[in-house]
Amino acid sequence: MVHNRLPVLRAERGLSRKALADAVGVNYQTIGYLERGDFNPSLELALKLAGFFDLPVEMIFSLTPFRPLSEAIRAEQE
Repeated sequence: MVHNRLPVLRAERGLSRKALADAVGVNYQTIGYLERGDFNPSLELALKLAGFFDLPVEMIFSLTPFRPLSEAIRAEQE
């Protein structure tokens, strides 16, 4: 399973699934499938999403679950 931060990134930017889908050239349902883990992105789509968010691919997608951001922030403060 490929884990992702797409819902968090979309929320931070106030984007709907449709707006993100239009920006990277896919159907809005594809974004929903990705967010739920029902579909793994192609390399091309992963790179398009990384380019759109201006982030490295590994900050959006991972083979292991991401730590919750609140947990990561707490760890940095200790």
